Amino acid sequence: MAEPFDIVVIGAGPGGYTAAIRAAQLGFKTACIDDWSRAGGKPAPGGTCTNVGCIPSKALLQSSENFEHAQHTFGDHGILIKDVAIDVAKMLARKDKVVGQNNDGILYLFKKNKITFLHGRGSFAGKDGDAWKINVEGPSAAEITAKHVIVATGSKPRALPGVAIDNDRVLDNEGALAIPEVPKKLGVVGAGVIGLEMGSVWRRLGSEVTVLEALPTFLGVADEAIAKEALKAFKKQGLDIRTGVTITRVTVKKDGVDVDYTDAAGAAAKVALERLIVSIGRVPHTDGLNAQAVGLALDERGFIAVDGDCKTNLPNVWAIGDVVRGPMLAHKAEDEAVAVAERIAGQHGHVDFNTTPWVIYTSPEIAWVGQNEQQLKAAGVAYRAGTFPFLANGRARAMGDTTGFVKMLADAKTDRILGLHVIGPFASELIAEGVVAMEFGASSEDIARICHAHPSLSEATREAALGVDKRTINI
Repeated sequence: MAEPFDIVVIGAGPGGYTAAIRAAQLGFKTACIDDWSRAGGKPAPGGTCTNVGCIPSKALLQSSENFEHAQHTFGDHGILIKDVAIDVAKMLARKDKVVGQNNDGILYLFKKNKITFLHGRGSFAGKDGDAWKINVEGPSAAEITAKHVIVATGSKPRALPGVAIDNDRVLDNEGALAIPEVPKKLGVVGAGVIGLEMGSVWRRLGSEVTVLEALPTFLGVADEAIAKEALKAFKKQGLDIRTGVTITRVTVKKDGVDVDYTDAAGAAAKVALERLIVSIGRVPHTDGLNAQAVGLALDERGFIAVDGDCKTNLPNVWAIGDVVRGPMLAHKAEDEAVAVAERIAGQHGHVDFNTTPWVIYTSPEIAWVGQNEQQLKAAGVAYRAGTFPFLANGRARAMGDTTGFVKMLADAKTDRILGLHVIGPFASELIAEGVVAMEFGASSEDIARICHAHPSLSEATREAALGVDKRTINI
């Protein structure tokens, strides 16, 4: 048996590899186990995010947006392009290259930080005194021991009952990233982050996209005003979004997929598609951990049960990321990873879900942090709101991208910022100002008094802050 480790991390997604790096920085002898592989059996650390999630989807979103701009907006800038075409195979190859670069980057970071990387599936094999025995099955087969174990095994797609994923006609998020040609008619079950992003990619490339959402409202997790603006923009682009849908049957044929459903009014309907993407959420991935054998407790939804510090019911066993409660976001996993490593070192790691930003990388981008208007009303919190449209922002006009607005919510008495909501260009970047402001307990007046560069998109945030006090300058 190998020399004992201080910390073993099971999983090398954003949470796992970040936990391993921070643990090594703190002086712990650290190992990280991960079983993702790419072509040729080479290790592919990075988890769902790097391999079939965040990174490849953003690569395709960028490629498809470039294609759409070349077709429809470059002419406004005096850039004339004739006979624009898309090479799907080359686009997918670029996506794979970006993924590979990220895989290799993580392997480099392991080497740099003297982390032992084991390629294979890690599972609990019992105890050896105060240490945990971990079995590794795969190319790096071994049995190792560690005083502390951090479980970061992530999540997997939620299945649609009665519908088999073959990643040919019926696709999960992995299959949606590898469609070999642009389908004429594409269906998406679920109008969440994955559904909207993947629907946007293939719509831009020429697909007729129908989105079927079970909930009666569109994007109910977002602020109502943001969701309304998003729905208007997506429908204008050509996404056919149908809410209140109940799917009754999915029939897979040789050349397509038929979906029978009832609409919001209860009427029977049917849509014939070439391919169908199922994106109805994700569930915790605990398969193969051997959790039951060692008594690792799971909650009623299948998540590993943890307390506020990410401690499980077992001594010196921790769990982070998608496999535990809280938002299923890569950056949430990263924050928990750092916090747990620091807690093991006797420090005081910090994670605040209320200041964890959410982003949907469509066009327009959608991002928010903190509470929205419906939540504040339901809680009986007195608040003031300020909004500012990108249509009145000089930088947005120069970019030719004026859809959307910034909305700030602040406590009516203290003026402390309670939420920031953005729909529009580079919302994913603009939201960081809201996160920083809320972490430092800033007021809307603080943002209103801070000098913002001109011309910049961030001026819209300042104007929204001014709007809380009804003194915006440019509208």
